[in-house]
Amino acid sequence: MVKTPDELALMRISGKLLASVFEMLDGIDLAGRSTMEVNDLVEDFITVDLAARPASKGQYGFQYVLNCSINHVVCHGVPDPDAIIRGGDIINLDITLEKNGFIADSSKTFIVGEVPPATRRLVRVAQEAMWKGIAEVRPGAHLGDIGFAIERHAKKHGYSVVRDYCGHGIGREMHEEPSVLNFGRRGTGLKLREGMVFTIEPMINQGTRKVSTEKDGWTVVTNDRKLSAQFEHTVAVTGDGVEVLTLRSGETMLAA
Repeated sequence: MVKTPDELALMRISGKLLASVFEMLDGIDLAGRSTMEVNDLVEDFITVDLAARPASKGQYGFQYVLNCSINHVVCHGVPDPDAIIRGGDIINLDITLEKNGFIADSSKTFIVGEVPPATRRLVRVAQEAMWKGIAEVRPGAHLGDIGFAIERHAKKHGYSVVRDYCGHGIGREMHEEPSVLNFGRRGTGLKLREGMVFTIEPMINQGTRKVSTEKDGWTVVTNDRKLSAQFEHTVAVTGDGVEVLTLRSGETMLAA
């Protein structure tokens, strides 16, 4: 659970490489592409340009390098050559990368073309909620502080927080202890120590927090088919606060 300085140095490398994948995606137009096309583009970038491994491929039997979750899909959307991304959509791309034996995990909800103000607001609040959680990370804080901050921000804006899925410890394995819930009470849960590394990844819904898994066994959708947005970073507890290992160029802590 707690990484040594040498292990953390290797995780920084994985995190920086993964950040560059999202920087690449920021520079392309997603509209008109299939989700499978985006999957293949990311796979080539990770394996060829970065000489790294897409850690999701083959994990738990999943065949692809990313999850692509459009509009009312909450998470675990499966790449499909027939699923075309269109203007007006929002799409979360959740990507993992392994280098030197250590894994980084991050996701971003992309706004495609012009969307209604209500859609843009949901995406903004979801991103802010992630940063609210990250801002709680420091030695001596508790995991419950993170979940409390996330849920309070979402509820303040009239949204719900998905409780079925959460952040997690990460390192040599994709999913390690602890679980990092997106709801909670201050002062409860595991006390944070320097060297801990985990993901913070709130999923924020316009309507109900209730979700269901479709027949493919992967795709998770909102029960009311209203929109969902998610953001995720891999973070490390430092001596006096937090380091965001997957921070992208030009990205700032919006809600810190």
